[in-house]
Amino acid sequence: MIRGMRPPGSPQELERRRQRAIVLLRAGENLSTVAHAVNASVSSVHRWYRACQRNGRAGLRPRPTPGRPPRLSVAERRRLLGVLQRGPPAAGYPTELWTLKRMAEVIEKKFGVRYHPGHVWRLLASLGWSCQKPERRARESDEAAIERWRRERWAHIKKRPQGKSQHRLHG
Repeated sequence: MIRGMRPPGSPQELERRRQRAIVLLRAGENLSTVAHAVNASVSSVHRWYRACQRNGRAGLRPRPTPGRPPRLSVAERRRLLGVLQRGPPAAGYPTELWTLKRMAEVIEKKFGVRYHPGHVWRLLASLGWSCQKPERRARESDEAAIERWRRERWAHIKKRPQGKSQHRLHG
């Protein structure tokens, strides 16, 4: 495990993991065995044990997450995902393209929280979304005709000798 990175799981799940480690230690298991059993480092298990000795079960409780609290609650984020998945037309936009500006407008309208469009991407990344460039191809394009053009016409154009122009200047 990389030092300083919070392991996966809710605060309650991590607290249960620490409590399990203490139970195993009190049952006579050594630090290394316990660390392996709870998927933690030996130093973490030792730190939890000392915290439990000093403060009892309270020493194993999760600490508040540092930093600014999220501007949207978990429930609001879930609702936002639903809005985004229904698409821009369902939110009142004329095209199927979500832009950061549109998303910021939707967030402000639905939840009363203002995000600068340039920062919306952080929120989206935390929800598992990524930036995608729209495909620049007409939906009604004829794939067979395009492939035929590539095979016949493009092959002919491409085979011209280097330096020979298809256009000639007349004087």
